[in-house]
Amino acid sequence: MKGVPGTVAVVGVPGTGKTTVCRILSGMVKHAYINYGELMLRVAGEWNLAETLEDLFKLPMDQQHLIWLEAAHRIKRLDYVLMDLHGLDRSPMGYLISLPVDLITPDIIVILESDPQSIIRRRMTDSKMRVMESPESLREHMEMLRTSMFVCSAVLGSVVSIVENSDPHEAALDILRIIEAAGTAATTP
Repeated sequence: MKGVPGTVAVVGVPGTGKTTVCRILSGMVKHAYINYGELMLRVAGEWNLAETLEDLFKLPMDQQHLIWLEAAHRIKRLDYVLMDLHGLDRSPMGYLISLPVDLITPDIIVILESDPQSIIRRRMTDSKMRVMESPESLREHMEMLRTSMFVCSAVLGSVVSIVENSDPHEAALDILRIIEAAGTAATTP
């Protein structure tokens, strides 16, 4: 798959629709689809530490960090990956970059965005335990995510694109076009 970007990270605040878009996109690309949170939960289960995401995020931070690192090591071994993750998490202490930049260098970072009201609606109907934020705090989170991903891209040499998710199928097609354009650019002398 010469010229095809090896690692594509799709990031966004919780409730942006990353998983839905990535699942649609995974049927269009040859990349292995990895939901980072689900992989972390699988690792935690293998280590007999947690059976649910709620249990996982109740673990002490040092244990969560070890699980996060193991997930990154597993992804690093793969050649073509479509990663679905937040990229930047909000905690009681502040923001924490959750893209494992010290282990994984994405060729492309796609920031998936949606308007705050849509995110709030998704969070209200989602089966996951979601923190409820105001439209203002969501805008701040989205702005901090953009800033942190552009800094990560500058350090890693990754390309960053922003895709609006008002329709999951259209958003998946937009990301596919970005991947294809990056593959074409990589093979053009």
